Amino acid sequence: MRVGVLGAGSIGAIVAEALRDGRVPGAELAGVVDPAPAVAGLPMCALPELLSTSDLVVECAGQRALAEAGAQVLSAGCDLLVVSVGALAADGLLEKLLAAGPGAVHLSTGAIGGLDLLRSAALLGPFERVVIETTKKASSLVQPWMSEAEADALRRTSSPVELRRGPAREITAAFPKSANVAASVALAVRNWDVVEAAVIADPAAPATSHVITAAGPAGQYRFEIRNRPSPRTPTSSRVVPYAVLSALEALASPRAVFR
Repeated sequence: MRVGVLGAGSIGAIVAEALRDGRVPGAELAGVVDPAPAVAGLPMCALPELLSTSDLVVECAGQRALAEAGAQVLSAGCDLLVVSVGALAADGLLEKLLAAGPGAVHLSTGAIGGLDLLRSAALLGPFERVVIETTKKASSLVQPWMSEAEADALRRTSSPVELRRGPAREITAAFPKSANVAASVALAVRNWDVVEAAVIADPAAPATSHVITAAGPAGQYRFEIRNRPSPRTPTSSRVVPYAVLSALEALASPRAVFR
């Protein structure tokens, strides 16, 4: 399977290097699209060239890039592995991508687990309540929409602060680099409206944590994930590129694979 990588920052560079070095069984690197890659020595190209040589394209370039280029990737006949799942909070984007084929859409699990169980439980009946609470280092949660005073207070806080709580769509839009997990949970339970999300800033947080609680006909669930942040990009978890590599390995060389 020839794999193109769209975006070579803290996530895409690790994915591209692993593909280039032959560390993903059954897959090889077709090329990389990024005007300023995080590492040197990658085979760079333009998007049209990438689409002509790839069987699958991994989107590692952020929500805007997915919205702008996703349909083009799929209509060219390439499959698409989405990392910026939060972009799918935008009304109609997922439907647009699914209709753009013939390429297929795959979603990366990114920084969390338990999505397979939530997805299975949702088939039995709708969840009554789903909550995801994300806690990160305060300095990594400063947003462009914050006033100077708000941003400064966030950087200086000495105790945990709940920045915002609300519907998953709202929180994903407000924290696009930090709340992809809320979108992933909403897609897994097949209902954006039932998912409540919260973002908490903690200056002393040793890791990024996601606590997911859910209740429905199949039972009650509680997952807690604690990820070390990426050393390159603290807004992302260190495990994310390896979740992408795991997905690529499963797609390229399926054996006994959990799905």
